[in-house]
Amino acid sequence: MPEQGHEPLAAIFRRLIASYGPITLQQYMGESNARYYAGKDPLGSGGDFVTAPEISQMFGELLGLWLTDMWMRAGAPTHVHYVELGPGRGTLARDALRVMRRQGLAPQVHLVEASEALRAVQAGAAPEARWHSDMASLPEDGPLLLVGNEFLDALPVRQLVRVAGGWRERMVDWREGRFVPVAGDRPMDAAVPAPLLESPEQTIIETCPGAAAVVDEIAGRLARQGGAALLVDYGHAEPRTGSTLQALRAHRKVDPFASPGEADLTCLVDFAAIAEVATAGGARHLGTVTQGAFLRALGIETRAAQLSAVAPQQSSAIRAATDRLIGEGQMGTLFKVMGLAADGWPEGAGF
Repeated sequence: MPEQGHEPLAAIFRRLIASYGPITLQQYMGESNARYYAGKDPLGSGGDFVTAPEISQMFGELLGLWLTDMWMRAGAPTHVHYVELGPGRGTLARDALRVMRRQGLAPQVHLVEASEALRAVQAGAAPEARWHSDMASLPEDGPLLLVGNEFLDALPVRQLVRVAGGWRERMVDWREGRFVPVAGDRPMDAAVPAPLLESPEQTIIETCPGAAAVVDEIAGRLARQGGAALLVDYGHAEPRTGSTLQALRAHRKVDPFASPGEADLTCLVDFAAIAEVATAGGARHLGTVTQGAFLRALGIETRAAQLSAVAPQQSSAIRAATDRLIGEGQMGTLFKVMGLAADGWPEGAGF
């Protein structure tokens, strides 16, 4: 038998289910994404998806300017740390740090990335960075200027489903040659918010313990160390029900239960829930707005005009990238931007 790290995850799941019964959706998603990200670069035209920093330099530049503005209006404290969660290829860090340095801000750079494959790519964009497998090892000796772009959506969710006998956790079973979601057999009514207890059958609610833990850590650090944070992801600003689980492979949506570990599994981020976590953890919630509104407020259209004037031969591509980032039918409305800050730090532009 091959080493477990090289054995197809589907085979491991089938054996686990045969021995112990259905596994939770949270375990299925968590182990699938851990395998998926462990040994590949999933970004770009040759990968499975494209993120905003890869679409245009304007995205990283404007986020860098937002952080720089916050730093300046907070009194330009010394010994600050730029932190990015899940930095992909390092493109956002490269663009953000470039504009920061032009304004006299030269923070220490910390990238939170578990994938060795992606760390190798990031080293080309931010060679001065220090890498961390999680937030626990981040420094505690100065304010944080933190960014998380498309980080929270890949953290595993827990789903509860209403059936005839009450609420049950949503599990994953192996039936008739395929993985399928099923309702577990243990009552879970105690875990359901009171207003949702009498929801119709087949109602699904999602929670993301991992996202809550990450945001609580961010909030606690901002409260203790000072600083500001931007969390950008696709999600919803108001509470909702229903499964949002999806899978992307080669830039196409695929069945999330077809090939565990071989596609990117994500869920929409519940920004209302994580805003509550952030404020309970000691941070100020500056607001949650659409990506389109945020980037417009920061001047993306002016920046696009400047780039087009410098490189007129690229004007069509620049217009297309701008529309993709802020257009209502593109990323502009589906993606949200949440701002957080420490007490004593200024209000953030765009919120």
